[in-house]
Amino acid sequence: MGSRKSIVIEPATPSERTASGDFRPTASLATLRQRAGLLKAVRAHFDAAGYWEVETPIVSRDTVVDAWLEPFTTRDETSADGSELFLQTSPEFGMKRLIAAGATAIYQITRAFRQGEHGRLHNPEFTIIEWYKTGDSYHDQMDFVEEFVAAMFHLGSELCEKPGSSQFFQRPFERITYDGAFEKYAGSGVLNLTADELIRLAEILKVQPPATLRTDDRDGWLNLLLAERVEPHLGSQRATFLYDYPASQAALATVRDDSPPVAERFELYVNGVELCNGYQELTDADELHRRMQQQSASRSREGLPALPLENRLLDAMRAGLPTCSGVALGFDRLAMLALGKESLAEVTAFPHGRA
Repeated sequence: MGSRKSIVIEPATPSERTASGDFRPTASLATLRQRAGLLKAVRAHFDAAGYWEVETPIVSRDTVVDAWLEPFTTRDETSADGSELFLQTSPEFGMKRLIAAGATAIYQITRAFRQGEHGRLHNPEFTIIEWYKTGDSYHDQMDFVEEFVAAMFHLGSELCEKPGSSQFFQRPFERITYDGAFEKYAGSGVLNLTADELIRLAEILKVQPPATLRTDDRDGWLNLLLAERVEPHLGSQRATFLYDYPASQAALATVRDDSPPVAERFELYVNGVELCNGYQELTDADELHRRMQQQSASRSREGLPALPLENRLLDAMRAGLPTCSGVALGFDRLAMLALGKESLAEVTAFPHGRA
C-alpha cells in the first residue's frame, strides 16, 4: 500500500460558481428526504435495541493511529503552545472512553474526516454510525448488523420507487472467513503465505502490482490480492460477512491464538461494496501502545507525519476497558445501496467538490 495523496481543490471564482450552478445539491431533494427517513429509522432501531445515543468531540488532541488514514489537522490557538488538533477519522476513542467509564450499549451518528478519500464511494467528510456493546462477541454483532442492515434496506424499498436489489439482503447473510474467501476466489488460502509466496500467487493470477508496492510488504500484497481477486465477488449474490482477518491487520481488534493467529474482526460487503467494519475490541493497553508504535513506524517509512502515541484512550484502557464489541458503518454507503443509487454524491447534499 502506498501513501494516499491529499486532495487539493481550487476554490471557484464567483462567476464560475454562478455559471456552473454548483450551489445546488448533487442529490435530489426527494432523495435527501428519503435519507432523512433512514436516519430517523436508524435512531429508532438502536433505541429499541437498548442503545443510547452519545456525542463525542469531532476535534481532539487524540486521533486514531493508522498508517493509512490521514487526518485533517488544525491548531488550538487558545493554548500556550498552539497544540495540533485532529478532526476525528472516527469517534472510536471517545466512545471507548465512555465504555471504560461504565457505559454498556451506546451509539453515535456523526461526521468523520479522512484526507485523500474521494470518488464514487468516498468523500473526505462523511457520516458514520458507530456503536459498542459490552459483553457482546463480534459474532453477536454480526447478528445485530444483519438485522439492522436488512431493516434499513426494507425501509429503503418503501421510501423510493427504485430501491437497491433485494437479492443482496436476503437472510441469512453469507459468512466466510478471510482465508476461505481466498481459497474460493483466488484458489489458495493466504494466511500462511510469506510475501514472496504472495508475489508468486499474484503472478499466477496475473495481478499487476503498483510500482510503489515493496516486495517485503506482506500486508500490501494481501490487500492487493483482496481488492483484485476477492472483493469483486463478495456480496454479489447476497450480503456477505468476511471475518477472521490476518493478525497483522488486527487494527484495534483482539487476536485469537489460532494456527496461524487471526484477528477477530469482520467487514460486511454488499455487491462488492464494503459497508462496515467490526471488532472484538482490544482491551490490553500495553498491546494497544505497541500497535500504535508499529503503525507510527509504518507511517514514517512512507514519509507520513507521526501521530501522538499517548492519548486518553490509553489512560481509559489502563483503568479497565471491559470485554466489548464495536462496529463502524458508513451511513452514506448504506443510504446509497438502500435507495438504489450508484454514488455517494447521489445521496449527499454537498460532497467535497461543492462544499
